[in-house]
Amino acid sequence: MEIVNEILEREQKKAEKYKPITVEKHLELDLDIGTLLASDTNDLDSKNIKSDKSRDEYLQSLARDNTQLLLNKVWELPTERIDEAIVVRLPEPKTVLPRSKPVPIPKPLTKWQEFAKAKGITKKKKDKLEWDEQLQKWVPLYGFKKAAAEKQKDWLIEVPQNVDPMTDMYEKKASEKSEKVAKNELQRLKNIARAKKVKIPRVGLPVTSDKASATQLSTAASVAKASTASLGKFQDKLPKEKEARGKGVHELIPGKERKRKLPIPTPQAEKEQNLNLIDKILSKRPKIDMDKAVARHINEEQVQRSEEKKSTKPSKGKGKGKGNATNFSAKKPKGGKGQRNPGKKNAGRKRR
Repeated sequence: MEIVNEILEREQKKAEKYKPITVEKHLELDLDIGTLLASDTNDLDSKNIKSDKSRDEYLQSLARDNTQLLLNKVWELPTERIDEAIVVRLPEPKTVLPRSKPVPIPKPLTKWQEFAKAKGITKKKKDKLEWDEQLQKWVPLYGFKKAAAEKQKDWLIEVPQNVDPMTDMYEKKASEKSEKVAKNELQRLKNIARAKKVKIPRVGLPVTSDKASATQLSTAASVAKASTASLGKFQDKLPKEKEARGKGVHELIPGKERKRKLPIPTPQAEKEQNLNLIDKILSKRPKIDMDKAVARHINEEQVQRSEEKKSTKPSKGKGKGKGNATNFSAKKPKGGKGQRNPGKKNAGRKRR
């Protein structure tokens, strides 16, 4: 019996770890299966929220129950098996989520990818190793082991009959390989420029091309014509030559390039740009010329002093003034008492 009780207790503990998938709620959750969003509008238990001991356990159990309800709705959808995995097709989302940036644009296809898509060519995954019949072993497709295997195979290179017998075939093979690598790199950069809509300058004929098309020849002729000191202005025209229509000229003549449109800034970048502009405006202070300010102040003082002198200067005319030194309008004293010059008095008497 003890063994049976131990087994029952063990199974009961295991059952307590895994809660049931059925959850009861007073109000049903607002579920958006397309975005896997569950909104619970039921009231929270205030006792468990306020207590520090049971708060975390209560929130954890609440999140578990809501997640269980969401998963129950997901498993009600039709399922299918893809590569030993059960997959559910989610419906269209109902909730619109805000985005600070636009939806990313899918990466544009290269010229080869467009051609393969039009022709229905499917690219198969290549193996890392391939069997070499000459060396009778597995050789990697790239890496230093591939280079070592090529050296073992090319220990002797036959010189073709149409080639100079003194030609170094090893050097020729190395130069062809480097040209091939450069050509692939140029094509990769062209694909990037074409995807970003960047105008590439025309270079005329490629270096390694044996046969050129009519477009390449016209482009090379227009570039050569515009490469003179006058940018082709005084260059003579060939008989029956057509206008180049600006091929190669826009890259050579300054100011002929098309104006590039600036990319649309992100909301964060625009906000930082506006804040920097405001700080720059507020930090500007008027420049004060100290010499000019001092000269102006001295001039104002001189003008004020001259006005004060004009106001205190004595006025000409009749009347007595406090500041008059002499009074020319005063009458002369009559003869009689108080005369200071008795000689004049006697002289008047004698005349009588």
